Amino acid sequence: MKNETQAKVRPWRAALLPLVAALVLAGCATAKVEAPTFEAPAQFKEQAAAQRDGAWTRAQPAEAQPRGEWWRAFNDPVLDKLIERADARNTNIQAAAARLAEARALARSADAERSPQVGVVAGGVRSAGLDRNLSPRPSTLLQAGVAASYELDLFGKLSKASEAAQLDADAREGLLQSTRLLVESDTAQTYLQLRAVDAERALVRDTVEAYRDTLKLTQSRQRAGDVAELDVARVETEVASTESDALTLDRRRAELEHALAVLAGDAASDFGVNTDEWATALPTIPAGVPATVLTRRPDISAAQKSVMAAQARVGVAQTAWFPDISLTAGGGYASQDLSDLFKWSAKSWGIGALLALPIFDGGRREAGVQSASAQLDGALANYRTQVLVAFKEVEDQLSALRILEQQADVQAKAVTSASRATSLSDSRYRNGMVSQLDLLDARRQELANRRQALQVRSAQYQATVGLIRAIGGSWDVKVAASSGDQTVAAR
Repeated sequence: MKNETQAKVRPWRAALLPLVAALVLAGCATAKVEAPTFEAPAQFKEQAAAQRDGAWTRAQPAEAQPRGEWWRAFNDPVLDKLIERADARNTNIQAAAARLAEARALARSADAERSPQVGVVAGGVRSAGLDRNLSPRPSTLLQAGVAASYELDLFGKLSKASEAAQLDADAREGLLQSTRLLVESDTAQTYLQLRAVDAERALVRDTVEAYRDTLKLTQSRQRAGDVAELDVARVETEVASTESDALTLDRRRAELEHALAVLAGDAASDFGVNTDEWATALPTIPAGVPATVLTRRPDISAAQKSVMAAQARVGVAQTAWFPDISLTAGGGYASQDLSDLFKWSAKSWGIGALLALPIFDGGRREAGVQSASAQLDGALANYRTQVLVAFKEVEDQLSALRILEQQADVQAKAVTSASRATSLSDSRYRNGMVSQLDLLDARRQELANRRQALQVRSAQYQATVGLIRAIGGSWDVKVAASSGDQTVAAR
């Protein structure tokens, strides 16, 4: 009889072994988690143009500067304090840090699912007629003990879910760094705009004073009968118009100061930046920054981690086709009398195993796989978009710097010529050799050219900060080249 029973069992075992092996192999065949890549050109297009034109020179390394604190290259103590304040108090950074903390907590929660779960249980039940061995009369059953459970991760469901959660946390960390860089660069650009406005205000007010001097001279000459009242009205018009420009710049400065307050995490009513000379240094970006530097941009890194998390979730969705196997165990005491609950005779225990495999679910598992795959496709598209935008931003700023440097040289010549023309016109007007219109026209041209020069200078600062943000921060980086490791260092 025993041999017959064994003979019946063995064919079942033989039939189950291939099925189990197939399930294990299928679990190993789920989607792999691999970082997406992109083909980066050897250099940016605008760098080649700059090298042909000879417009750039390699800046001196500044290894003494702390890595990543790129704003120190501008050598402006006020800017340093503003960015340090923004790093500590900006609400957008604080919100991104909170999202990172949440993602890390979720990652720890997902990882905890892979560990055995142990707990203490206690309870009591009063019932009647629920068990044929019990009396129809109501009775009480008290229990106390320890329960444990563990889900076998044969097909990688739990490990992939934990990996996806950790990759989400890594992506959040990248987004935090991206938010920090964005706030820092916005702070720098806003501050530099404010300093440019300060310089322009000073220029316009100096021009107003010059117009007032001309007005006094014209009024004196009008009283002497040398010029008509029309000439006085013309100068008065220039004085009022230029004062209006100065007030417009005052309004613009107030707006920039208020924007800085928000970036620094302060109320605009309690915040202020003193008017000072625009003495901020303009760093030189080297012509040798490689295109591979974009791989360290925090937003690209975050997009990359999001793709990998989506890949892991495809694997989690695929494991829904495999059975869930759980082991449970419990031990303790059970008694109808509280006084006997912890006696040795009241001990109880139990162990169990549960295998669950849905047979028909109306297509829910297939829909889960399709949803996860669609999310992966979307993450890949977002990653490629982020990379393309990164190249665009770098090329935009590189071209801006190259052209602005040429424009600054040309504009400087225009300012020199306009200043010389104003000086000559003023001298000849005082001697009665040219009309007042000639003098006013010369001064208008000089003011316009000087303001244009300031705007070009401001644009150079803005493009420099924009390039720093586009390449992901400080450009003191080590990159792997085909001929070995090389260091690109400059500020």
